[in-house]
Amino acid sequence: MIKLNILTLFLVLQISAQTSPVKVVAEDIPNRLMFYAINESTTDYDVMVTISGTNFRQSKAKPRLIRVPAASKVHIKTIMLIRGKKPSYTYSIVQNDSLSKRALKKPFEKIKINPKKQITLYIPHNCTSCDSILPPLENGKYKYISYLLSENENITSQLQRSFGANSTPVDSLKTPIVNLGGKLYTKMETYQELLDELDKE
Repeated sequence: MIKLNILTLFLVLQISAQTSPVKVVAEDIPNRLMFYAINESTTDYDVMVTISGTNFRQSKAKPRLIRVPAASKVHIKTIMLIRGKKPSYTYSIVQNDSLSKRALKKPFEKIKINPKKQITLYIPHNCTSCDSILPPLENGKYKYISYLLSENENITSQLQRSFGANSTPVDSLKTPIVNLGGKLYTKMETYQELLDELDKE
């Protein structure tokens, strides 16, 4: 008997190889494959996936558009595998940002996506405004990196050199040092200020 690998198998197909913000992954679980649409953009899409092939069973219901919200992962289809046989299948995928009232709205999982500019935060020891930025950033949709300056002497030294030896010691600042795509900011006090700057071209 042929036994499929139990480890999760990610089969990634981009809808428009280079430009599509939505991709489809297949997760291999015992006796079935579960397909998910992952929207790595800030725009909602309606997505329809048709699967054809051999050595599996699937619902005979007509495929429907399924709403895939921005920065989310949505289960879109499951196929049942035939024991002892390796499935062979192909995808047909349609996506549309003109949202339909008839699209099926299923539960979705929020995911983190890459921002337009990489977000890196350097946290001073006595950061008084960090609570206004870090929690909403952690709960938001964008991936980011953060460092505690008190635990990273090399980073602290590099930042100090960037601002100049005679400038205020970076670890005594009351706001985080925010790096957006290589540009440093030292006076951001709110998450909204970070988003506003992130959206600037």
